[in-house]
Amino acid sequence: MNHELKVNMNEYLPLRDVVFNTLRQAILKGELEPGERLMEIQLADRLGVSRTPIREAIRKLELEGLVLMIPRKGAEVARISAKSLRDVLEVRRSLEELAIELAIERMADEDLEELEKAQADFCGAIQNGDAMKIAETDERYHDIIYNGTGNSRLVQILNNLREQMYRYRLEYIKDAAKRQILIVEHDHILKAMKEHHVTEAKKAIREHIDNQEITVSKNIKEQQ
Repeated sequence: MNHELKVNMNEYLPLRDVVFNTLRQAILKGELEPGERLMEIQLADRLGVSRTPIREAIRKLELEGLVLMIPRKGAEVARISAKSLRDVLEVRRSLEELAIELAIERMADEDLEELEKAQADFCGAIQNGDAMKIAETDERYHDIIYNGTGNSRLVQILNNLREQMYRYRLEYIKDAAKRQILIVEHDHILKAMKEHHVTEAKKAIREHIDNQEITVSKNIKEQQ
């Protein structure tokens, strides 16, 4: 599928970073599809840049696991696999439980109110049915919990894992039948956090991630 790629120029970023962000978003949103070849000349033409920032971007995307270098063939968008999903979620599950525990211990009442508002926005996005808006409000909900830990290193690692999860999360959100379950899961997490019930909150976040893994793994198998 030949989507039109648009470079969003940012005067504060070097061109190589702008190109990297553009290609990265195109992969995460499915504009560059799993298995699609990444031809330097073609991409340079489409983005109106030289091949050098394209080459640098592809190298960085390979480090993130979004691009694969195939011998004698070149670069292609990494396919979504059940194994890579499981690898990411095994790490994320443990770190999310740690984040919940620290957030309950450290979040102020106004932070919990902000989390409540984020949940209301998430419910509104689900009602409207816009997948990108659902993903955005879901991200905001989890951001408040992450930032509530007061641990910048943990936030950084979780954000990196979340970026790797983006494609999978969109697959999950696309499944309209699961959206009401997401609301219930978020409500359980919120309720346990407001009651300062660590065990219940950790159980709720674990179930949230387990359900995501089950659904997306099923979708991956159906696409293979």
